[in-house]
Amino acid sequence: MIAALERGRDAVRRHAWADAMDSLAAADSDGRLAPDDLELLGTAAWWAGHPDEATEALERAFAGHEDAGRAEDAARVALMLAYQAFRRLAGAIGGGWVAQAHRMLEGLPDSPLRAHIGVFQTLQALTEGRIEAGIELADQTMAMARQLGNTDALFTAMSFKGTGELMAGRWQSGLALTDEAAAAASSGRLDLRVASDIYCNTIAACRNLGDLQRAAQWTEEAERWMRRQSVGGYPGVCQVHRAELKMLRGQWSEAEQEARLACTELERYGLMDAVGFAQYQVGEVRLRMGDLDAAAEAFDRAYEFGHDAMPGLALLQLARGDVPEAQRAIARALAAASGIGAFSDKATRGRLLPAQVDIALAARDLHTAASAVEELESIATEFEQPLFQAGALTARGELLLGEDNPTEASPILGQSWRLWRTTDLPYESARARLHYAEALAAEGDEATARRDLLAARAVFERLGATLDLQRVDALLGTDGGQPAPPNRPGPRATKAFMFTDIVTSTDLVGVIGDEAWNELLGWHDRELRAAVAKHHGEVVNHTGDGFFVAFERAADGIECAVDIQKRLMRHRHEHGFAPSVRIGLHMAEATRRGRDYSGQGVHVAARVGAAAGPEEILATSAVLAEPVASRFKLSEPRMLTLKGVREPVEVRTVDWR
Repeated sequence: MIAALERGRDAVRRHAWADAMDSLAAADSDGRLAPDDLELLGTAAWWAGHPDEATEALERAFAGHEDAGRAEDAARVALMLAYQAFRRLAGAIGGGWVAQAHRMLEGLPDSPLRAHIGVFQTLQALTEGRIEAGIELADQTMAMARQLGNTDALFTAMSFKGTGELMAGRWQSGLALTDEAAAAASSGRLDLRVASDIYCNTIAACRNLGDLQRAAQWTEEAERWMRRQSVGGYPGVCQVHRAELKMLRGQWSEAEQEARLACTELERYGLMDAVGFAQYQVGEVRLRMGDLDAAAEAFDRAYEFGHDAMPGLALLQLARGDVPEAQRAIARALAAASGIGAFSDKATRGRLLPAQVDIALAARDLHTAASAVEELESIATEFEQPLFQAGALTARGELLLGEDNPTEASPILGQSWRLWRTTDLPYESARARLHYAEALAAEGDEATARRDLLAARAVFERLGATLDLQRVDALLGTDGGQPAPPNRPGPRATKAFMFTDIVTSTDLVGVIGDEAWNELLGWHDRELRAAVAKHHGEVVNHTGDGFFVAFERAADGIECAVDIQKRLMRHRHEHGFAPSVRIGLHMAEATRRGRDYSGQGVHVAARVGAAAGPEEILATSAVLAEPVASRFKLSEPRMLTLKGVREPVEVRTVDWR
């Protein structure tokens, strides 16, 4: 026991959270761990991703401190329990623990912990919409924290005051406060949970204001800090904000991975409202890629968890040609953000209005489009951020095009796509440039229009925006009778390619029926996408009951394949059934075309996948050359003769069990 306890304490000091939890739990096998060490166990369990175990350990620590008459220590643990309860939206439980802490501190007027109670009161006031009261409470808490020497409470209250100032419309002072608090988090002087929350609050504030440059800077700083502290899986919505920023920067595969990982983390910590936000980001990425079915699935999941899935859902309906429903959906979303006097509502409307312009123009409703453009321009003037300014310029240019006024539209659209580009938002820039080309063509400048279309096309192809690519190709194909440019090959890249497929899926549909099959297929897709995201894969294509995935490293591909089969096996044990999936892996060089890959190596990977049996992972020698293969038993090699492949291919079965 003593050895395990020392290992656990040392692991906590090193931030080796999983090792710390295991060692401390082993030391507690007889249930007699001291309260101080139970606190360490609770901390380790929290950062290792086991919040329930963290709560249980802290509850025992509180009881131990109280029984020993250590009131201040008991109050500290009570505040940690309050924090964990509030994070999972259990307000009544959190309030109860705050009251316990207050009771413990009644005889200790000089305890620094008293300032933490002011932090909770500040947050409650802001959450209830009592903005000025919340700001006043933040000031009182900061003064108390300075007097009592509580640095954690001081900078948490400062961050919350910044949020209050932003909510009140005083965004310059609000950002200054959140910046100062985040700088304190970077210093290493603050508790890990405090620092993480301050980073999350700062990134969210910058994002909501539309200050993407500031948000990106703090995101990079937070990621550096989290790597240093070994808290990369911190279960906050800041992880979703990071995914959103990566999406806007054109890093779509990384953004989807980040968002899907966030879903898993947030569900584990009981933050179900934030799961909807994460699912929405997955839908946004898939919508931009042109994968409408996957976007619809993600938006449905977001809606299930309480997110309105706007404006993505309305734009999805527009992409599917259902303009009337898109009109109704975006109107409902704008009505929900109808308190235009509130600063946060203006920011929300600023993100919805560009979609309303697109939808109204598709419906030829110029009156609604014009009203939306005017409001967007007003918001851009007030917020002074490129995100809203470029959006307003693009919307004005689109409206002028819709009014058959290309001469006025072209200079505005030319300005807008350049502003989007300087803001490092490549997709928005390419879409504005496409409209700019349309305006030039309408003016009669076909040659310049074609050059801008080709420039926009290059961006869409690099990003993998298939629907936008099709639109540009259609315009190029009718431009002066010239054919559309060929789908020019992108760079060659060596990847580990994985193909999965449900075995005898047609027979399964006949046995269980369409409705049950659709539910099962939805579960299958979510599980496989989650496994791919966890192991840093990129879903290239989804073919109904199978996936085509690319990995940078063969090791990640093998680990992902094993993870998939174990998820399916676990579901069979817990629920009695899961589909049988076969998986094939091959490492090869291929040509990138948009978000797709082509070449002989892809063909081999697909054929290897088709040759696998139910619940089998079949991998070629090219994949198994990496050291990760030693983690798993392998069958004897055998040679496969594959259709369309000249030479036989050596493969082995990976024993994932």
